[in-house]
Amino acid sequence: MTERTLRGKAAIAGIGETTYYKHGQSPDAEFKLALKAVLAACADAGIDPREVDGFATYGNDRSEATRLAAALGIHELRFSNMHWGGGGGGVAAAVANAAAAVHSGMANCVIAFRSLAQGQFARYGKGAQAPMAMGEDAFLWPYGLMSPAQRFAMKITRFLTENGIRHEALRSIALASYHHAQSNPRAVMQGRPLDEAKYDASRWIIEPFHRLFDCCQENDGAAAVLVVPADRAKDLPHPPVYLLGAAQGGHHRSAAPVHNAPHYASAHFPTVARNLYEMAKCGPGDIDVLQAYENFTGGVLLGLVEHGLVKPEEANEFLVKENLLAPTGRMPLNTSGGNLAECYMHGLELVNEAVRQLRRTAINQVPDPEIAMVIGGPMVTPVSSLILGTEGTL
Repeated sequence: MTERTLRGKAAIAGIGETTYYKHGQSPDAEFKLALKAVLAACADAGIDPREVDGFATYGNDRSEATRLAAALGIHELRFSNMHWGGGGGGVAAAVANAAAAVHSGMANCVIAFRSLAQGQFARYGKGAQAPMAMGEDAFLWPYGLMSPAQRFAMKITRFLTENGIRHEALRSIALASYHHAQSNPRAVMQGRPLDEAKYDASRWIIEPFHRLFDCCQENDGAAAVLVVPADRAKDLPHPPVYLLGAAQGGHHRSAAPVHNAPHYASAHFPTVARNLYEMAKCGPGDIDVLQAYENFTGGVLLGLVEHGLVKPEEANEFLVKENLLAPTGRMPLNTSGGNLAECYMHGLELVNEAVRQLRRTAINQVPDPEIAMVIGGPMVTPVSSLILGTEGTL
């Protein structure tokens, strides 16, 4: 029986992004931002934008495939796909869906992208503005659980308490992201360094996210990756970055409503991580560089644990700033600044940075990486993760 897998069947041939802006400061509309990112990815890959025949996105992106196709003058639209769920849980899934489309023959050249202009539309971090609470929200809003930070705080509190993990572990994640951003001209937080004293003095948000720096930014911009069949990627300008493994979904009843999930203190990755490593034919010890979605630093912690990268009982010792820094750390993390300090582009910028690392063109370059992982938005449902590799890993 032929093995069913995406491993080595598709490659990222181009990456692109706009300037990243603070919330509300983009001079361009969201749709124009999306077009700019797509054009940049095509230019990076050396491919005429009119050759693109598919789009994959997530998080209820408003830049529709048909509008993009018309604006770009695309010859034929063959594939359009939206991953369910809000936020960044679908970032890796969008890339995987693009890869599945080109591998299956449904399309030949697919863009996975995300575009956001929160100044033009609503902010993601605010509490919901609605005349009536319905469904699950009817059990949450009356008790003050309205914003993402409020909804996820209790899960992280449970996990920290049960495992005796100190808040310094979360602080180290923030310090690493801000450290990497200082050398990254794309980073919104470049020029705003963070140290322990500044972190500790910052205001509370909601316990245990009791520092401003535990929470992601809110930004405007767009980012995109161009996915092609593996054999075509070899003829394009950059060394191909191959999809080794991809997984999406959640474990049993991970989306149980009203905070009644049996495995409550979870980012919903246990089965996703298992399936990811099975497809990629590697394990946690093979990951050279990691890009982990920080909606909140606590979600990164849960994601690391559920992907087998850190044991809960070792988190206090392992999660120190020095271990998370490129180029010398034991587990270089969010080497462009991530959602906390580069830009909150719902994690698509993390995929771009993983590609740069494997191309050996990153600003905070890890020495000779072969395998990079991207962990999508933790604690939403469904979630997704991605493992990318160089040609030498095939």
